Formats: sequence, structure tokens, C-alpha cells
Amino acid sequence: MSVTITDDILRAAHIMNNIEKQSEPIPDEFASYEEAAEFWDTHDTTDYLEAFQTVDVQAELRKRHYEVEVDEDIIKELRKRSQRLGIPVSQLVSEMLRKQISRAA
Repeated sequence: MSVTITDDILRAAHIMNNIEKQSEPIPDEFASYEEAAEFWDTHDTTDYLEAFQTVDVQAELRKRHYEVEVDEDIIKELRKRSQRLGIPVSQLVSEMLRKQISRAA
């Protein structure tokens, strides 16, 4: 005989457990992020499933980041140049690559 525990069974068991232990209510507002953190550090979110709702989220990634190995002497020079120009190294490298690619085309 095998038993499959579904989410509904787990949720029902959890609700019954909550009825027995009577969780402290979630405050309507917290005075600070620290106060909220303290509350959730000492309380289990699964004791408050009825307070949460499922939301749909759509995100659009606008930039991608790539990792490329670069020799130490090259990165040192890139850092010097980026500081001199007042721009991030990533921006400097992107501009340099863009120029090189356009020349090659």
C-alpha cells in the first residue's frame, strides 16, 4: 500500500496544527525594516499561509552580464582607463568591443 501526500493534505494538516497552536497575528504595520525582520526571524511563514496570495509576475531582462577571463595586466590597464574617463570598466569594455566590431564589419 502506498500513500501520496498532496499539497492539499499538507495544507489541511498545517491548518489543523495552526488551530491548535494559535499563531500570533501579523502586525498591520511594522515601525521599521528591522522590526519586520525580527518578527519573521521568530515566526514561521508557513503558519500564515492564509495571509499570502499568489501573484503573477512578469519581468523583462534588459541587460545581460557575461563573464570573460582577462589577463591581469589587461584588467589593470582597463581599470586605469575607466578611472581616467570616469566610467565603469564594463562600459569601457563594451565601447571598446563595439568599436572593434564595427571596424571589422
